Amino acid sequence: MPQNWKPEIKKDEDYELVQAINAGRADRFEELINRYEQKIYNFSLRMCNDVQDAEDMVQETFLNVFKYLGGFRYETKLKNWIYRIAASACIKRRRKSKFAPEKELSLDEFMPGEGEGAPREIPDWANVPLDRLLDEELSSIVKAGIDSLPDKYRMILMLRDIEGFSTAEAAQILDLTESNVKVRLHRARLYLRDRLKDYFDHDRIESPS
Repeated sequence: MPQNWKPEIKKDEDYELVQAINAGRADRFEELINRYEQKIYNFSLRMCNDVQDAEDMVQETFLNVFKYLGGFRYETKLKNWIYRIAASACIKRRRKSKFAPEKELSLDEFMPGEGEGAPREIPDWANVPLDRLLDEELSSIVKAGIDSLPDKYRMILMLRDIEGFSTAEAAQILDLTESNVKVRLHRARLYLRDRLKDYFDHDRIESPS
């Protein structure tokens, strides 16, 4: 690596704001909070499933953002960096939460074993974006399925299917390989498919031909 090499700066809509804050304009940090607070709260609430935990997590996230923003060098988008801080805070808080399951279920049964060939196909309805399913009548069923996922799978599902991050971005946020993200996402989607299968099969039976 050349001696004078510097990481590429990935400028985005937050670049000027970050530069101003790091130049001493601490008063503009509230602007940054306003820009991301609701998104982080929604993400936190879906992960923690508790209003108080979500509010605490938002506060913890922005305290850490304020603390470490001076060292942010734009090697990734600010949004991705903030979500990485939020994801880390959420995992820690979930472990302490009274709502965390005593024992996480295993998703191994939803993946093919050795010699079983390619992963099972996901049906058409399972490819409908989760944010759309959450707005429809089966919202409670979807939420229950998501809540029953182990944290590492629910986190991937939230980042990819709800928050809209790419595989590469989710991998960066969670410090995983892209292949690991793909495997976890596939497992999570297969699990939700099985949880929702009875609902959609019943819906097809009840619908007129």
